[in-house]
Order: sequence, then structure tokens, then C-alpha cells
Amino acid sequence: MKIFTQTYGTAKKKFANFLNRFFKKKRTRIGIYGPPNAGKTTLANRIARDWTGDAVGPVSEIPHETRRARKKEDIIISGANGNTLTMDIVDTPGVTTKIDYREFLEFGMEKDEAIIRAREATEGVAEAMHWLREDIDGVVYTLDSTLDPFMQVNIMMIGIIESRNLPVIIVANKIDIPDAAPGRIRSAFPQHPVVAISGLEGKNVETLYDTMLKLFG
Repeated sequence: MKIFTQTYGTAKKKFANFLNRFFKKKRTRIGIYGPPNAGKTTLANRIARDWTGDAVGPVSEIPHETRRARKKEDIIISGANGNTLTMDIVDTPGVTTKIDYREFLEFGMEKDEAIIRAREATEGVAEAMHWLREDIDGVVYTLDSTLDPFMQVNIMMIGIIESRNLPVIIVANKIDIPDAAPGRIRSAFPQHPVVAISGLEGKNVETLYDTMLKLFG
């Protein structure tokens, strides 16, 4: 009888765990993509801090500071009408078509360190593309609104995202800078929702959250 009771208890726990997994609210995996230094990690940290109090990773003015994808799980954002979105956000390395070690020399790195950084950045781009192919449910594509959006990498990446039929929000970031021109980004990608924000200062992020709830929820 004791053995039966123990066996029954174990089976009951396993069944309860199965039910918990089965009925658990689906988490949506959102990738934060964009070229280097567009403010992806600043935005990821803003989202994580607003809803969990934690950060995702360090930021730097040096390109390719994020050289491995970093994930923050179980972020729940909510809207005024009570709807919620449970998501994991993945802060991905900046995607570019060319990485040259010499660009790191301009930030005071020694040549050996710059070569290592360039190699790690190249590996990071490959990892970002792997996540996009395999594990992402939606994309927040982040652009520096002080720069020309009609860059080869942006056209290429938006095309890849569209080919996967992934929902995408384009963020025109850094509107706190005087020469920001988010209108250029809206003109470049009129087929997708564009939200102009300052990830650094938090300006207009509530509009971004509302858009995420509508598109990813």
C-alpha cells in the first residue's frame, strides 16, 4: 500500500506539472534587431527595467558591445484595458554587412584586441541570424533616427523578416538628439508600424508598449 501511495503521488505530481505547462500562458519571443549602435541594448534595458526592475546588459559607445544574444524571460507588459503580453526579449548583436577591425582602433584598442573584437562581432552577427531563423516570434527593429535609414543592412534585414512572415515594429530611436528625423524612417518603411522613441530617456515608450500589445499579443 505504501509503494502504491508513493507511486500514485509521483504520478499525480507529474500530471499536475504537465497541466501547468500545457495551460501556461504562451510566451512570445521578441527579438530586438538593428544595426550596431542603434540603441538596441538601451531599449532592451528600458523594457526590462520598466516591467521587471532588472537590466539586460551593459551599453557602450563602441560598436558591437553586444557580441552574444542576451535574453530576459517572463516580461509581462500590460495595457490600459487590462490586456497583457508575456514575452521573452532577446537583445541581439548588431547586424552589419561588414566588420573591420580597424574601426575598433579608433576607440583606443590595441590591434590584437581589435582583431579579437572583430572576430567576436562577426560570430555575433551569425548568432543573431540563427535566432531570426529558428526562435523568434516577432521583431522590434531598432534604428538610429539621426542616420539615413536607407542602408543596405536595413533593407536586407527587413526583407528577411518579411520573408519569414514575422510581425515587426520599427523603432525610430534617439529622438532626444536634436537632429533626429523619424519621418525619414516612416518614409523608408511605410508598410510597417513605426514608433519614434528615446530609449535612453523613455520618451514615448508607452506608445511602443501599446503597439507591442496590439501586434504581438
